[in-house]
Amino acid sequence: MIELRLNKDQFVPGQEISGEVSWSDLKESARIELRLIWYTAGKGTRDLEVVNVQPIDPAQVDGSQQFQLRAPDFPFSFSGKLISLVWAVEAVVLPSGNASTVPITIGPGGVEVVVLSKHPLDD
Repeated sequence: MIELRLNKDQFVPGQEISGEVSWSDLKESARIELRLIWYTAGKGTRDLEVVNVQPIDPAQVDGSQQFQLRAPDFPFSFSGKLISLVWAVEAVVLPSGNASTVPITIGPGGVEVVVLSKHPLDD
């Protein structure tokens, strides 16, 4: 089992993302990767990019470790009529693939950008 906790979930570009990953009942050969990712959701093909990977060496079958990542400058989290871009931090146990994922927001003022389908002054 793997669990991921973040100190908060809204970030401005360049801000520190911190939290703790904990695990229990891991096999001795298991590894853990902490990943900062973004993916698209909505119509069309789903895109996914792994932006940062931090290996975690679980010295014991049960344990926890603090982590720190840096929020990248772009792309911003956004939500549109047809597609959204979602950031997340995930902890993945390898080789089993068991994962814990926490969505986050990265953008100006720590909020997602809302994309309008048409300019409100165009009426």
